[in-house]
Amino acid sequence: MSILRRFKAIMSSNVNALLDKAEDPEKMIDQYLRDLNKDLGNVKSETATVMANEQRALRELQECEKEVENMETYAMKALEANDEADARKFLQRKAVLAEQAVELQKAHELAVTNSEQMREMHDKLVGDINELESRRSILKGKAAVAKTQKKMNEMGSSLKGAASTKSAFDQMEDKINQSLDEAKAMALLNKTDDDDIENLMDKYTDKTETEIDDELEALKRKMEESK
Repeated sequence: MSILRRFKAIMSSNVNALLDKAEDPEKMIDQYLRDLNKDLGNVKSETATVMANEQRALRELQECEKEVENMETYAMKALEANDEADARKFLQRKAVLAEQAVELQKAHELAVTNSEQMREMHDKLVGDINELESRRSILKGKAAVAKTQKKMNEMGSSLKGAASTKSAFDQMEDKINQSLDEAKAMALLNKTDDDDIENLMDKYTDKTETEIDDELEALKRKMEESK
């Protein structure tokens, strides 16, 4: 049985230690799970054969032991009948059967050992599969968290870039406002006394009379053009 020949390798394997050394634990878990499920399938398939062998070996042993007892019983009956020759034949047959019983006992013990190993492998493989399933769930959870964190970091970088751009526009606006303030100040500084006089004259000019004179002249020109 190939699966029994792998018994030591399977029982001594430490999937957690192998995963800790793996560069891509999640990928390795998937591979290990495929291998372990394959081994588990083989174990279950061969367990039926091992159990059948154990039952057959026990049955053959019990039958042989019963025949040994029967040969001894017949030998005693032959002696009671004062027939030593027959008693000797029964005892010779008993000796042959006793040797067979020794071999059958060994076969039965081996079958029992195989059954125990199959159960040990089954329990070990089931335990490893459960452990790997748990590790895979944890790793997937960590991967999801890492992916979310990466997106958040990228969003943070974008916000920083937007803030930096806004700051640059603010600085540009400040410079423009500064230039406007300087231009206004320069205009005030360039203002002359003549400008003040003109402004003062405008203050005392009757704008209504001037507007009427202008309208009267315009009306005269219109009448002249209509002649």
